[in-house]
Amino acid sequence: MDKHQLPDLIINGVSGGAGGTYNNVNMDGVGKVVGPIVARMFKGNGHMNLNDDLAAEEAECNGVIKVMGNMRFGTLKVDGVLNVGKSFRGESCTLNGMVSVKGDCELEDFVGEGSFSVGGLLSAGHVDFKLQSQGKANEIGVESLVIRQVNNGFWSKMFSGIIPKLRPELCARTIEGDFIDVEYTTADIIRGNIVIIGPGCTLGRVEYREQITVHPEAKVGKVEKAL
Repeated sequence: MDKHQLPDLIINGVSGGAGGTYNNVNMDGVGKVVGPIVARMFKGNGHMNLNDDLAAEEAECNGVIKVMGNMRFGTLKVDGVLNVGKSFRGESCTLNGMVSVKGDCELEDFVGEGSFSVGGLLSAGHVDFKLQSQGKANEIGVESLVIRQVNNGFWSKMFSGIIPKLRPELCARTIEGDFIDVEYTTADIIRGNIVIIGPGCTLGRVEYREQITVHPEAKVGKVEKAL
């Protein structure tokens, strides 16, 4: 079916709808959709619950959006909080806020500012992220990874000292990639061709193939050159 023959799903105010295959999905307000959604364009503003999968060529999530199933997309912009119950796959994700994924996360480009949590593997071509609070994944595999810490104010620094999850740092068991440039990162192992370890890092072991730089304020248990 030609995409122009597909219906649109529009939800305004407090309402709900059924899953299906649509051209455009526009949800504005407080809503719930029962069943999987496939759409060319998905746009959610407000507080939305989707109890199944979501697949869209282009997607925007503004506010608090919960997808209980898998989420697939070409491009995605998030301004707010996005929770995904299963896997999260797409070409490009630009985040201003927080994304929480219970399963694996597979992206070509992942850029933005805020925080993220991935229960499984974070696999990406390029990650360039500024942390306002914790970034967390079980394992990270990338072509390039750049992590920076946003310069927080006094109150943010005080609360992050009380609540560890608010501390702006990257936490992972293992991180592997071609180019790795990180600050404020805690990991058991980092492996890469070119590795730059910045301030605030606490690492068990770092393995590199071509080049390594370690900031004097970083804590690294062991540095090895891989053969």
